[in-house]
Amino acid sequence: MTQVYFIGAGPGDPELITMKGQRLISEADVVIYAGSLVNPEILTYCKEDATIYNSAQMNLDEVLDVTKKACAEGKIVARVHTGDPAIYGAIQEQMDALKPLGIEYEVIPGVSSFLASAAALKQEYTLPNVSQTVIITRLEGRTPMPEKERLSYLAQHQATMCIFLSVQMMDNVVEQLIEGGYSEDTPVAIVIRASWPDQKILRGTLATIADQVREAGVIRQAMIIVGRVLQSEYHLSKLYDRSFSHMFRDAKEDVPKS
Repeated sequence: MTQVYFIGAGPGDPELITMKGQRLISEADVVIYAGSLVNPEILTYCKEDATIYNSAQMNLDEVLDVTKKACAEGKIVARVHTGDPAIYGAIQEQMDALKPLGIEYEVIPGVSSFLASAAALKQEYTLPNVSQTVIITRLEGRTPMPEKERLSYLAQHQATMCIFLSVQMMDNVVEQLIEGGYSEDTPVAIVIRASWPDQKILRGTLATIADQVREAGVIRQAMIIVGRVLQSEYHLSKLYDRSFSHMFRDAKEDVPKS
C-alpha cells in the first residue's frame, strides 16, 4: 500500500497541479509542503482534518520523523514540492530513507518552472536549425557543480539553456556563458515567478541582462533562459510540412493552378 506521495505542485498557479496531484492532496491525512515556494492556495485542496507542516521550517530529520510517525499510524502522507520534484527537489534522499523502512511511496510529476517560463514567453525551446537541445542547469553555489557541468563548459554547445537558482549571481552567470562561447548579443530572458499573478519578464542580451536584473531588484524565484531561439529565424518543422510523409500522413504534391 502506498503511504507517501511526492507531489509536484507546479510552478505557482494552483491550477497547474495535475488532477492526480490535487486528488491525492485532498485525500492525505498529513501534508508536508515546501512553504518557501509552493503557493499556499494549494493547501485549499487539503481535507479539513489534515495535519499540515511547512517543510521550510524543518530539516531532513524532522521531515522524516513526521513521515515515519504518520506511516506507523497508517496515515497517508502528501509530500508537496514546487514545480516537478525531479528537478532540484531534494527528494532522492527522502525516498532513499524510506526504502529500508519498507514504506511504499510514489512520485507524481508536476509542471516545472522552466516549462511555465516557456509558456510565459510564448516560446518554443527547440526550433529547427536553431536549437534541438535544452540544457537544464544551475550555477554553483553552496551546492558545488561537477567540473564538466560548469556553465562555461555547457555553453560550448550553444544550446538553449534554462538556468535555475542563479539569478542572484547574474554577473557570474554572464561571465561564464561568455567565457564558454556565447556572444554578448545572445538573447536572454528572465521570467520572475512564472505563472504567479505577479509574474514579470525581463528581456535583453548577455551584454545588458545583469544590469537589468540589478535595476529590477530580482534575487530569487527567477528562471534564466539563454539562446538564439529567443530571437532568431528558423525553418518550419517537418511535422506539418505538406511535402513530408510519416506513418500517420501521406505527403501531398502541389497541384498546378489552372
